[in-house]
Amino acid sequence: MNVLFVEDNHDLAETVCEYLELEGIVCYHALNGERGLVLALENRYQVIMLDLNLPRLDGLSLCKKLREKGDDTPILMLTARDSLESKVDGFRAGADDYLVKPFALEELLARLRALAKRRSGQIKKLCCEDLQMDMMAKVVTRAKQPLKITPILWKLLETLLRASPNVVPRCELEDAVWGDDLPASNSLKVQMHHLRRVVDAPFEEKLIHTISRHGFAIYKEDDKADDD
Repeated sequence: MNVLFVEDNHDLAETVCEYLELEGIVCYHALNGERGLVLALENRYQVIMLDLNLPRLDGLSLCKKLREKGDDTPILMLTARDSLESKVDGFRAGADDYLVKPFALEELLARLRALAKRRSGQIKKLCCEDLQMDMMAKVVTRAKQPLKITPILWKLLETLLRASPNVVPRCELEDAVWGDDLPASNSLKVQMHHLRRVVDAPFEEKLIHTISRHGFAIYKEDDKADDD
């Protein structure tokens, strides 16, 4: 899972991101609302965490802008404001959940996972260029051609597409496939090779990329170059 945390408190952001990364969640951080808006619109996250009192662009305004632009990423408001009025304002702005500071990191983790799981069940199709994964029909196609996908390859591809164009760490891919049953050291490498043979080998344009020392990502090369 990858999340975006928009928070101007350095110490809190560092504590939260370190904790989440220990739990296998990649946490991206923005120090102000304007930077948070840019990151949210340029990338895909499973959940966005917003502080309300942000410099340059406050959390409520940021939330409203994302919804106005059609971004339906689950948003978790994190704030010291615990009044009913503040909570209602957050929900009206488009937030999906609300957590009052100070909070237990364990509760934050539980809420993030619940929001991500709720959204994953709502998504019917995942796409990257001409590659399409139909979550309802359980069918994968590329250039309208059906691809033969094993259960393991399905989990790998789904994890990559949900994070696209962001990088998915190796540990997150292993967790998505094998959970607590640790695989052999080369299992992920072997399965990614199989996935490339199915998804990329028959086609001129390659979508699956190895990011050295980080993990894997799926994206159209031209789109990524434009982002950089």
